[in-house]
Amino acid sequence: MTHKSYLEAIQTLNLWAKHYYILDDPIASDEEYDTLYRQIKEFEATNPTHITKDSPTQRVGDRILESFSKSEHIERMWSLDDIFNTQELQEWINRVSKGENLNFTIDPKFDGASLNLLYENGILQKANTRGDGFIGEEVKQNAKTIPSIPLSIPYTQKIEIRGECVIAKDNFEAINQERLENGESLFANPRNAAAGSLRQLDSKITAKRKLQFIPWGIGYCEIAENSFFALMQKIRSFGFLTSPFSKLCANLQEIENAYQNLILKRDSYPITLEEIVIRIDDITLQKSLGFTIKAPRFACAYKFPAIEKKAKILDITLQVGRTGVVTPVALLEPVMIEGARVSRATLHNFDEMRKKDILINDSVILIRSGDVIPKIIKSLPALRDGTQKKCEIPTHCPICGSELLIEEKLIKCQNLNCKARVKNSLIHFISKKALNIDGLGKRIIDLLFELGKITKIEDIFSLQYEDLEGLEGFKDKKIHNILNAIEASKGIELWRFINALGIEHIGEGASKKLANAFGNDFYRKVYEDFITLDGFGEEMANSLVEFCHINEERIVNLLAILQPKSTQSAVSTSLSDKTFVITGTLSNKRESYQEILESLGAKVSNNVSKKTNFLLCGEDAGSKLAKAQELGVKILNETEFWNLIESAKS
Repeated sequence: MTHKSYLEAIQTLNLWAKHYYILDDPIASDEEYDTLYRQIKEFEATNPTHITKDSPTQRVGDRILESFSKSEHIERMWSLDDIFNTQELQEWINRVSKGENLNFTIDPKFDGASLNLLYENGILQKANTRGDGFIGEEVKQNAKTIPSIPLSIPYTQKIEIRGECVIAKDNFEAINQERLENGESLFANPRNAAAGSLRQLDSKITAKRKLQFIPWGIGYCEIAENSFFALMQKIRSFGFLTSPFSKLCANLQEIENAYQNLILKRDSYPITLEEIVIRIDDITLQKSLGFTIKAPRFACAYKFPAIEKKAKILDITLQVGRTGVVTPVALLEPVMIEGARVSRATLHNFDEMRKKDILINDSVILIRSGDVIPKIIKSLPALRDGTQKKCEIPTHCPICGSELLIEEKLIKCQNLNCKARVKNSLIHFISKKALNIDGLGKRIIDLLFELGKITKIEDIFSLQYEDLEGLEGFKDKKIHNILNAIEASKGIELWRFINALGIEHIGEGASKKLANAFGNDFYRKVYEDFITLDGFGEEMANSLVEFCHINEERIVNLLAILQPKSTQSAVSTSLSDKTFVITGTLSNKRESYQEILESLGAKVSNNVSKKTNFLLCGEDAGSKLAKAQELGVKILNETEFWNLIESAKS
């Protein structure tokens, strides 16, 4: 094969693949495809410098990644506000149209994992998961294994193409059956399976999962087109799957007709459907309407009504989570809901069970409406046959036997050494809002825990090179980076340490108040001390007292290891005890402003009230701005904010 015939063969194979995977119209036999594919592989084996980026052989990588790197989206990936009925749809249309006649683009929303593809010079450069909307994980090596993602497109400018990675219901069932036979945990639903498949460190596993990519939108884009519907038609012509049921609608009735049509098809359609997404078609108008702090004003998600199924509760078991909360879980006679085989459902708490009158051996109604986990909404007492029995409220932990903390709705094991909570406590301890140990994520904690390398929190800080050496995917640089990150976590702010402990009712804000009020002696305080803190109620105070009593020795040991920095004696500033509210779209994430303010002794609240001193206001501010103006609160733009911060520091 010459280089010229090699390039021609690649074009031929890509055309055959498009007809097979995208158009569902095969124009070549499997044998023809395989023969030409082998010829290309032979040429590339002897001419590795001539391998093209869009060669079909590049879809499956041989390199197993150590971890995923983080990658920033050029434009933010937004969430959507939900509507649930015709009245809410009418209100949304009235709000965005302001009496004008508008066209709307309607698209089905599939139950999958969102992916952002970046193309430059016509070549796929990046594939990022949604992440927090600003930064996602780079999964390009896995995305390349998905046949419906073109490695190259006939458009050379930079563009972000966004869509949903999905798994068909039949393929989802096949994956779970294989996992069941291999003794592996089952995926909860197709979305869970798609997300897990995208985040495989070995792309060969992703390649086996039969993922499909269906585009639904764009991020950064320079195509001169003012109709969103026409723009997406153009993008799909680049070699992507066509989104079924996409259409233009001119009014509420046409939208409602499209919505009802999809509801009729949702059970029989091979991919799980969640809702329809409605967008103003005029892109210029989209830009003028802009965004709230979390969602575009020009689009919304019209949710499908919940699917109800009857199931029988075979038993009720007790599950102990990371924070020690004991949750009753119903073990069900398996039923299928939206492509997912459901055999378990949380009952939330015993108070909820009592209100819904749920017994073992009861028949119950399950619903799922865009939720990851189905819910039991009621029992069916009329179907009882005398075999039903009550699940008694436990007094001791079903795993470690410790006496449980029992509140009105909450039942909790406070023992940090309880095996049921150890692993999840470890994962929480090193998480972003806790110690934030770079490189030591959930997957590594899972691995080290299963191998017995760490069995309690203290073990993290005694890990040695030899403990990690020889483990799959652990090379010299990675091992040193992890060990250095663990060492660097010593001396962290005290509030992070308190938050890392996973005390029930005590989150980031409460942890900061405890650190500021009591310093490293927080665990020695009593109920009367805790209850005096602003925002602390009886449940928070009782939870703290119980936790610190049971785990005092553990807390003392960890304090000695980590030597966290206390802010108790921090110098007072002009912003100490001042209350800020942050609203609108700003140049940085809200958390960054909050950290700066709290470091200077200020408080950050979610709501504007008479106690608010300042409102930091970005673009597209809403009701909080109006409320601040009404109450006479000082309103700051970003420039004024930074001037105030510099003044407070000086």
